[in-house]
Amino acid sequence: MALENLSPAEGSTHSRKRVGRGQASGTGKTSARGQKGQKSRSGYKRKRNFEGGQQPLAKRLPKIGFTSRKVKPYVINVERVTAVAALSEITMESIRSVHKVANSITKIKLVGASAKDLASKIKDENITVTGK
Repeated sequence: MALENLSPAEGSTHSRKRVGRGQASGTGKTSARGQKGQKSRSGYKRKRNFEGGQQPLAKRLPKIGFTSRKVKPYVINVERVTAVAALSEITMESIRSVHKVANSITKIKLVGASAKDLASKIKDENITVTGK
C-alpha cells in the first residue's frame, strides 16, 4: 500500500452537478435557480445580516453604552481604613500588608478628610491622594 495507490471508498464520492447544459440535462434554462429575483442573477452574493432590503436588526436597535479603556484607581477611604493612615511609609506592598487588595489592582487613590496629610508619606507613583 502506498499513497499513490489510495482511492476513495466505493460510492463515497459523487461527480459534480453541471448546470446550464441544456434542457435535457434536467438543470438547463434557469439552471436550478428558479425564475427571477436576486438569487437567480449571476454574481449574486448574500451580505451578512442582509434582510431583503428591510433595515437590519443591528441598525434598528438603539446604540447604548460605552466602555472606557482608562484604568480607574481602587479607592480607599483613610477615615474608615485607619490601618493605611497609620503606616509610616505608603507603598503598594505596605497597603497590601494591612488591607486586602487584589494583585490585579495597579493604581490606588486615598480619599478622606485626612488624606492630604498622608501625601508626604507616599513613596509610590501609583498612589494618589485627594481630599477637601
